[in-house]
Amino acid sequence: MQSPLFGHTETQSRDRYAMQNPQLLRVSLTGHDDVLARKGAMVAYQGLIEFDGEYQTQGQRRARAQTGEGLDLMRCSGQGVVYFANLAQYVHVVDVDHEGLTVDSAYVLALDSGLHWETIAVDSQFGVSGSGKYNLNISGQGKVALMTSGQPLVLQVTPDKYVNADADAIVAWSSSLRVQMQAQTHSSGVWRRRGNTGEGWELSFLGQGYALVQPSELLPPQNAVLGQGAAAQFGMGQQGARGQNQGNVWTNNR
Repeated sequence: MQSPLFGHTETQSRDRYAMQNPQLLRVSLTGHDDVLARKGAMVAYQGLIEFDGEYQTQGQRRARAQTGEGLDLMRCSGQGVVYFANLAQYVHVVDVDHEGLTVDSAYVLALDSGLHWETIAVDSQFGVSGSGKYNLNISGQGKVALMTSGQPLVLQVTPDKYVNADADAIVAWSSSLRVQMQAQTHSSGVWRRRGNTGEGWELSFLGQGYALVQPSELLPPQNAVLGQGAAAQFGMGQQGARGQNQGNVWTNNR
């Protein structure tokens, strides 16, 4: 049998994390260190690999119930090679070190089991209840595989150059950055989008580090029923861009 398909054979690499192609991650397991991956993200594997649901601590379960932010993971252990993907999104491997990484859980594909994560809140400048954004702060030493819809943009933040990003387009940023969530320049406009521009909530980053932005937003119909809080009403966070990864369905008012 002959076909150009045979040009897409397995990548040979000694690295624990390697890219089979821009949308497919290859992880090698040696029987010592497990990898945690998004539930259902395995597309193929070779060798003696076991897949188990990952236990969540009481604190993680409580944070998930209160904020909607968390990681639905499976633990992959054994010896062999596992391939991970999600909706053909682009995959990017990031080294997490002492600086730490803050990320929307919807964009996490896999991570080393030794890393630690906790839920943190990004508050609105207006102090409006429900208008904040919850993310995961990942710390420790190891690797995280992130996903983006399309090829991303990495913006450097310096003390003399801050960065603003749409809350539906931001994927992750350096945990050392100071972050402020904001909408209009005056509080009377916080409950509506910026006139007829279609722009709404954004995050402002200050300090020293990086911000990762994807070239995609998922904004709901303006009269959509999305749940609780201004964050949901404006398509941000759990009910916003997450829909691309988790298949949320927008329901219009009748």
